[in-house]
Parts: sequence; C-alpha cells; structure tokens
Amino acid sequence: MTLKDIALLNLRRRRAKAAFVLAGLLVGVSTAVGLFTLVEAMTADINHKLEKFGANILIVPKTENLSLTYGGLQLGGVSFEMEEIRQADLARIQTIKNAGNVAAVGPVVLGTIDSGGRRALLAGVDFGAVRILKPWWRVRGELPGPDGVVLGAEAARVLGLSVGDPLALPDRRLEVTGVLEPTGSQDDQLVFARLATAQAVLGKPGRVSMVEVAALCKDCPIEAMVKQIADVLPGAKVMAIQQVVRGRMEALGHLKRFSLGVSAVVVGVGALVVLVTMMGSVRERTTEIGIFRAIGFRKSHVMRIVLLEAAVVSALAGVLGYLTGLGGSRLLVPFFTESRGVVVPWDPVVAGAAVATALVVGLAASFYPALLAARMDPNEALRAL
Repeated sequence: MTLKDIALLNLRRRRAKAAFVLAGLLVGVSTAVGLFTLVEAMTADINHKLEKFGANILIVPKTENLSLTYGGLQLGGVSFEMEEIRQADLARIQTIKNAGNVAAVGPVVLGTIDSGGRRALLAGVDFGAVRILKPWWRVRGELPGPDGVVLGAEAARVLGLSVGDPLALPDRRLEVTGVLEPTGSQDDQLVFARLATAQAVLGKPGRVSMVEVAALCKDCPIEAMVKQIADVLPGAKVMAIQQVVRGRMEALGHLKRFSLGVSAVVVGVGALVVLVTMMGSVRERTTEIGIFRAIGFRKSHVMRIVLLEAAVVSALAGVLGYLTGLGGSRLLVPFFTESRGVVVPWDPVVAGAAVATALVVGLAASFYPALLAARMDPNEALRAL
C-alpha cells in the first residue's frame, strides 16, 4: 500500500473532517473568484460605457489668450490673432504609435451666422464621428444633408424654428431636418451642419476650429497619446480631459482594491479553518501515527500522508470554488449593472489560479499540523493503546 492509498483511505474514514476542510477552502476560493470575476465584468461594462462617454482628448489652435472668467461671468480678455487648424493635417493623427487606440476624430468648425436679425453659433461637424463622440444625442427628425441643419433645443426655441422650416442666411437657405432633444450642454445653443457645409457658409474651406478625439482608454496611455498628437500637430494645443480619465481609473482601482482586500480576508479565514481542523485531525490520530512510526515509517512519510490528504481536498476545493464563484458572479451581475448582455466568461487562467491558490493555502495551513505529526514520539503514542 502506498502513501497515496493511505491518505485516500484516511479521507474516506474521516469524511466529516475532510468536508469541514473542504468547506473552509471552498468558501474562501469561491468568494475570491466571485468577487474577482464580478469586478472584471463590471470593469468591462464600465470601460464599454465610458468609451462611449465622448471625447477625452481635445485639440485646439495655439493662442496666447488668457480667458478672463469667474463664476461663469466673462470679464473680457486681450485678443490675439489665432490660426485655425488645417483639416488636411488631421490625417497625421492616424500615424501616431497609439493610433489603434483612437476610436473617433471629430473636427469642428465654428462661426457666427445671422438669420432674420438673430445671431447664432454654427458648428460644422462630422456626423459619422458624432455618433461615437456624442452617443447621448437624440434627434427629432433626421441628420442633415449638404443643405440641411440640426438645431439644438435652445437654438430652435430662440430662432422659432422646427423640423421642415427653412433657416434663411444672407446668401444661402438651409432646411432644418432635425432638432436635438435637450442635452443640458452647450450643444443646446448651437446650429449643427455638415463640416463641408459649415466651412462654405463661414468662408473657412479646409479649416477647423477644434478637434475632439475619443480614445479607447482601457490600458492605453492617454498622456503618451497627447504627446504623440502634439508632436504630429505642432501648431495645435492638445489636452486630455483629465476628469474623465482620472475618474474612471480611480473607480476601477477602488473596485479592484476592494475585491482583493475582501478576498484576502476570506481566504485567510479559510486557512485558519484548515489549520484548526487539521490540528484536531492529527491529535485524533495519535495512535495511528504511533503505529506507523513503530513499523518503520519515517518522519517524512508521516508528513507526506498529511500533506497528501490536504492536497486532495484543496484541489477539489479549488475546482468547486471556481465553479461556485463563477456561478455566483453570473447571478449577481444583473444587480450591479443596468446593462443587458454583460457576460462573465469562462476563464481558464482564473480557474488555474483558483486551484493553485487553494493548493497553496491548504498545504501552507496543513504544514504545521503535518510537522507536529512527524515529530510525535511513537513510544508516547503507543502508550494510548
């Protein structure tokens, strides 16, 4: 009979003890797996949502102006001549090292227009990029063609126009094809047209006033991207909207640290359960261990028997813990996110890590009881017979 056979027979004879060790490790591993997979699913969902949040890099022309505002009140400033950005130069953005992280580039040209004695700000945009940069837009009507415009909610009210009405300009007549639902942003005040249309109306062919860039920020270096874009567009000022980027990274960091902390505590409690249970099991088997030593078993043999028992139970706890944690996280995901279709995938790396963690914790917690069993004096053990 081998040491492995002896260990398996001991587990069968002491099923209650084995089940207690299994339960201690199972709770720890399943909690750790459940929290980790839940946080990863929530992180993926947050990334997906925030990648749709809009632009997080802004490109504007360089200027020496200092904006004099306080509390939303414009106090004035000193005017300097400011060159606009050439539209053709924007193609250089696709040549930067992290071009694969750029989701959308939205050039914008701005200028004032006069319609029936009322002035408004016209914004020429790329409506294809707007779908990514401003996913919250809801348009009553449809997006404009070359001779149409979309009005912000407030601009439509002030100009007294609705879908189908003409927007009369001094040298051109445009049709209102849509009106934005209120957004609570400066978009409510603007008149939107296709980029080429606005450039023609404003007399700014091939020029843009600013550029909005949406970067896929999961694991992408925003600061490095800002520098790369600044290098290829030396005549422009490139800025990262730090509130969006930092807020997201901090939120994800807090979630991960919380999950790691709770997992460490629960796994630690599971290790204590294993330690106490194995200590009790060794004390109950004093006579058995004494007989093993009397018939020639060495200390290393006794330790190997105890550790083999712990390894079998730990491996089983790792497998069951991963399956239980994965199932639990799939049940809990709908309570932590409103998004539908959030998937908690089967991850062989996490499964392997769960089994490895269970083995390490189980063997580490069983090492001291195994050492005590190996050091047991066979003469004293046999006196109990």
